[in-house]
Amino acid sequence: MTMNLTQKIIAAHLVSGEMTQGAEIGLRIDQTLTQDATGTMAYLQFEAMGVDRVRTDLSVSYVDHNTLQMGFRNPDDHRFLRTVAQKYGIVYSPAGTGICHQLHLENFAVPGSTLVGSDSHTPTAGGIGALAMGAGGLSVALAMAGEPYFITMPRVVKVRLEGRLKGWATAKDVILHLLGLLTVKGGVGKVFEYAGPGVETLSVPERATITNMGAELGATTSVFPSDERTRDFLKAMGRADVWKPLAADDGAQYDEEVVIDLSALQPLAAQPHMPDRVVPVASLDGLKVDQVAIGSCTNSSYADLKGAVSLLAGNRVCAGTDTLVSPGSKQVLKMLAREGLVEPLLDSGARLLECSCGPCIGMGGSPVSGGVSARTFNRNFEGRSGTKDGQVYLVSPLTAAMAALRGCFTDPATWGEAPAVADLPAEVPSIADLFAYPPQDGAGTEVVYGPNIVALERFEPLPEQLQAGVLIRLGDDITTDHIMPAGAEITSLRSNVPAIARHVFGRVDEDFVTRADAVENGVIVAGENYGQGSSREHAALAPRHLGVRAVIAKSLARIHRANLVNFGILPLILEDKADYAQLEQGCTVTLDTTLLAPGAVVQVTVDGGAAVAVRNDLTAKELDIIRAGGLLNYVRLSKTAAA
Repeated sequence: MTMNLTQKIIAAHLVSGEMTQGAEIGLRIDQTLTQDATGTMAYLQFEAMGVDRVRTDLSVSYVDHNTLQMGFRNPDDHRFLRTVAQKYGIVYSPAGTGICHQLHLENFAVPGSTLVGSDSHTPTAGGIGALAMGAGGLSVALAMAGEPYFITMPRVVKVRLEGRLKGWATAKDVILHLLGLLTVKGGVGKVFEYAGPGVETLSVPERATITNMGAELGATTSVFPSDERTRDFLKAMGRADVWKPLAADDGAQYDEEVVIDLSALQPLAAQPHMPDRVVPVASLDGLKVDQVAIGSCTNSSYADLKGAVSLLAGNRVCAGTDTLVSPGSKQVLKMLAREGLVEPLLDSGARLLECSCGPCIGMGGSPVSGGVSARTFNRNFEGRSGTKDGQVYLVSPLTAAMAALRGCFTDPATWGEAPAVADLPAEVPSIADLFAYPPQDGAGTEVVYGPNIVALERFEPLPEQLQAGVLIRLGDDITTDHIMPAGAEITSLRSNVPAIARHVFGRVDEDFVTRADAVENGVIVAGENYGQGSSREHAALAPRHLGVRAVIAKSLARIHRANLVNFGILPLILEDKADYAQLEQGCTVTLDTTLLAPGAVVQVTVDGGAAVAVRNDLTAKELDIIRAGGLLNYVRLSKTAAA
């Protein structure tokens, strides 16, 4: 039987279920990663499972999101992460070492491996041929405990790349083109597998840019084959021993196919406030740019930054355009420094920031009120930059650098000759010694908890008769940033659920928490693609703390749906989308939960009168998890029953 690359990796890791489209499958997970904004809760959940050591081949805890360490909360969280890593056998990456996805690609990702991470951009490692998926922290904690990771067997989309990028077009423009073509909902339930003659023209960092932003399609993940370009990259990283060739079989079948002629692409930009609002940069000619930000896990590689610096060197950025540059890792920064590229960057007037996520998650670097910001990032959701009315455009590093120099977007036809994509230098400096590797036996290590780290609460099981008030009714494409905002102030509360829960929907509806406090049980009503964006489980965990027991939506994003299940919140889908209008804020809905069965359509009574039909796409196990009050309760009950 011929198989595509996705099927090959799944087959090699399958521990339960059958590889039938739409069926639930369980996968053995080789590696996990966490970052500090989601990691503290993930490790609290891991500790609650009573496992004495991680059971993966490798688990890494990165500190890259909230590195500002304002007040005691973040330093305390980082100390907890460091000590819990020592105790349980986890590699620890301290603040300032770099961004988790860039670091993992450079130091740990392995072709053909499975990786789950508590960050939605974990698919970055697909650029090296790994099957890498973003997940909620609880799912990652279970994987660290040796449990399978469950997904629905995805549809596999073949993205055939033809030709070669030319002129000012970059890998960022490849994924922006695909987003413009398919939208932010176009990848739900799918894996995007890249193939064709154009693949060999792209380096691993370029491939990683494309797989990184596959998350914006709503995809389960994206993956490239492992070939000679992959071997070259791993050899440069000093890891040639983990390379192996991986590709689809000749004649492999796919569920869909998209063809992209790389040579036909031009510089593109995603307009505010969604990554699929894609237009040619030429169409923005003359639009003033107040800020430029170059970096993030999408575009902070050596090649990305060298390309940008080559344009800035010997020039000055526009006086009215604040320009920020965040290298993806200290390895990237060391390479730039060795080649004498840091001084020209500084002399251009650009600001060199720490090797961290920074402005991408609103952690400093916010634009001016109403300001236009050209960013090489992956998301431009409203308010994510830290400025609610900021106008964020997503672009490539070359486009961003030209905007910084000219103070506005201009037609690429006026830019002259584009710089060549930089190859890695002959000698790449290693930063492996900057990671803290765990001792062979961490039993004697004391885990240190700060006062802001609050123990997990236990949630009640789902009642047989659920009566709940509709707390809010939302439109389409509500993101996890809308539900649980980021930024320095709020992110510092990630290990304190009662405190962070006071900010749920704070930037959408300031009265939401007050309404939730006034009822015993609550329901959220939403339109299409509810919960897209970040994997942050706090967007489910904090509403559950406030008493939310169900979400009724037209459709849901994959990771958020899984997080709802993990914390015992019913994800329900409107059978008739027109019924959305009946579910007004303030009404009361009633549901007999004993009638719920996998895929069943049931009636929800509205204000004791009209009935609205809803269905679920849950498996029997997922329903059992929700009935138990969440995944941790379910695991505890399962262990008790086994004993």
